[in-house]
Amino acid sequence: MKNFLAFNPVKLHFGKNVVQELGTSASSHGKKALLVYGGGSVLRNGSYHDTRKQLQAQGIHVTEYNGIKPNPRVENVDEAAGIGRTEGVDMVVAVGGGSVIDSAKIIAICIAEGSDAWEVMTGKHKPASALPLIAVLTLAATGTEMNAVSVLQNSETQEKIGYRNELIYPVHSFLDPSYTQSVPANHTAYGVVDLVAHCLEAWFGKGEATLSDRFVISVIKEAQEFGPKLMKDLDNYELRANIMWAATCALNNLTIYGRESGDWGVHALGHVLSFLYDTAHGATLSIIYPAWMKVLKERAGDRILQLGKELWGSSSVDQSIEGLESFFKSLGGPLKCQEEGIEAICKNEILSLMNKQDAGGMNFSLSDKEREELLEYMF
Repeated sequence: MKNFLAFNPVKLHFGKNVVQELGTSASSHGKKALLVYGGGSVLRNGSYHDTRKQLQAQGIHVTEYNGIKPNPRVENVDEAAGIGRTEGVDMVVAVGGGSVIDSAKIIAICIAEGSDAWEVMTGKHKPASALPLIAVLTLAATGTEMNAVSVLQNSETQEKIGYRNELIYPVHSFLDPSYTQSVPANHTAYGVVDLVAHCLEAWFGKGEATLSDRFVISVIKEAQEFGPKLMKDLDNYELRANIMWAATCALNNLTIYGRESGDWGVHALGHVLSFLYDTAHGATLSIIYPAWMKVLKERAGDRILQLGKELWGSSSVDQSIEGLESFFKSLGGPLKCQEEGIEAICKNEILSLMNKQDAGGMNFSLSDKEREELLEYMF
């Protein structure tokens, strides 16, 4: 086990109507807020109105920025940060899923620092400050509500990359499972896939950490038990709550303590599909993870088999991979690119960008030949 520092400063409020605590929490951070959100879903599920009401009740002036995309763009972050600086806001309040909260994290830095978002993302600008961020989560998936990571894409550089900095932990996150009850079936499935994929990125990471392994298995078992049930009963509050908390625990550091790092190769590969075709993040993961395992049967076989034994009682690497495929399929996650409208004619375009970015993991790098093999399994 490697040395580690355990740190997570997020005050997480979980349960029905917890947003009623938001106004009091926000009031200690100032009197002007930039409210960031995406599209109409937050208007339909009530999260936007509940949040705005709480802020106004405390006399907090609200400036809005909406239109954050599902695969968040750096230009939206720069635009929102410019508005926040002009208005002199004291805090950023994000209402939405992972894309909105990820964007808000970098907005919070850029307002405080007067910096360019992509320079922050690429490490050219080293920030020393960020505005306080308050998150209201409406989609169980990414875990961004309780971590210090953001992912953005840049159309000019053809990149979708991640950034980590302790400055961007939310100061408060509000998780009311009822806000996720209106999430449609496909995006509910993608969220479950995403949380499982986060666990797998830790499982295949560098270093040995037995307790972290057990956390990984427990979170995936939670998804195994409640994910398929939820897909048959999308209005069920308790099932939504189970999946929401599992998604948070999949990426709030519990699964990584004692390791050198996660792997994150499948996420890097999936970002290529998201960038090129605007494919939902979770859909890229259910397509690529089983394919990635097939490519790495020799190098990662022991870990794949151990995973399969724990989750499905598998007796071989192939059975372990089949178990993951069957689970993703039971949720409605795609296993082939064609299911997401990406046809075989796109193979060369995908491979070219994967190779250009040298897409692979921190523990399991991939050769050009292995990425070519991966594409064959993806179609």
